[in-house]
Order: sequence, then C-alpha cells, then structure tokens
Amino acid sequence: MKPVPHTTSLRRAPIQRRSAERLTRILDACADLLDEVGYDALSTRAVAQRAGVPIGSVYRFFGNKRAMADALAQRNLERYTERVTERLREADGGGWRAAMDAVLDEYLAMKRTAPGFSLVDFGNQIPVGNRDTEPNTRVADRLTDLLSGYLDRAPDEDLRRTFLIAVETADTLVQLAFRVAPEGDERIIEEARELLRAYLGKVLD
Repeated sequence: MKPVPHTTSLRRAPIQRRSAERLTRILDACADLLDEVGYDALSTRAVAQRAGVPIGSVYRFFGNKRAMADALAQRNLERYTERVTERLREADGGGWRAAMDAVLDEYLAMKRTAPGFSLVDFGNQIPVGNRDTEPNTRVADRLTDLLSGYLDRAPDEDLRRTFLIAVETADTLVQLAFRVAPEGDERIIEEARELLRAYLGKVLD
C-alpha cells in the first residue's frame, strides 16, 4: 500500500517509512470510524485509539478532524486515479466509451467497498476550500490530465469543461442511486450511463 502523498491538509509530510505507515493507519482508522459513527461523532482521540497510536501522532499530521477527512478524500482521489489508469491499460485503446465505463465503474466500486467513501468520497460530502478547489473540479481536472492522452485530445479548457459537466452529472445521479438503494439503484445507474454516453458522444465523437 502506497503512503498518502503530501497534501495541504497535512501539517507535516511523512519522510520515514515508519511515519508513512503510521499515517496510513490513522487514515484507515478515520475511514472505518466514519462508517461506524459518522462525521459529527468522529474525534481525533477515537481515531488515535483505533489506529493504535498516541494522540500526539494524529496532531503531528492534522490540526483537526476536518483536515484528516480532507486527507482521506485526497487519498481516495489518488487511489481512484490508479484504478482508472489500470482499467485504461486493460482497455488498450477502446476510445472514450471504454474510458467513460472505467471512470464510472471504478467510482461505483469504491462507493460500494471503500471504507468511509460514502461520507467523504473526494470531499463532496464535507466541502473544503473555495470554488476553484471544489472536489468535482479537482476530479474533472485529474480526469482531463489522465484521459487527454488516451483520447488523443489536447487538455484544453473545452475538454476540462466537458469533463466537469460529465463529473457533476454523474455525481448527482450516482448520489441519487445510492439514496434509493444501499448498493445503488441499477436502473438509475444505467440511466446515468446512457445520459453520459449521449452527452459525451455529441462532444467527443
């Protein structure tokens, strides 16, 4: 498991391997507790106990639970990017439809299996920062950089706007699907997939 990269939410980036492993345990504990007790009842002390580290170790990295949740969201985005990248390697030139399926399918998989993801995902449920750093904008920017080469398109503002619209649309409909059913209502998910195909087909074909 790779250590979480340095983010602005970290007071201090881990340098030694032992420190990176401790940070990973803290974020894993944070994710588990988010599922168990929710964000409001989350505390740095409970995270320290669950992670088996002194409370000072938590404060070494994070000033408060908000910063900890933001770091978890950033780690989720890094892991999501890795998963999509691996899927694209397997697709081996399947065009934008294969890319769209990879992007949506890996998001759904993390929604169903990643601890704490239902509350934090990439930060959507606990918004941080200003409008330019909103989670969906960060996701769209990451996908633009990741997919532009795969699609043989310049990562210009038109492509960024296209992916931002697609991400905002998918996010809204996926959230609806998971409100309707714990594992995501398949009919809503398929409607979302068809809607995205129609929109992206008009723009990318």
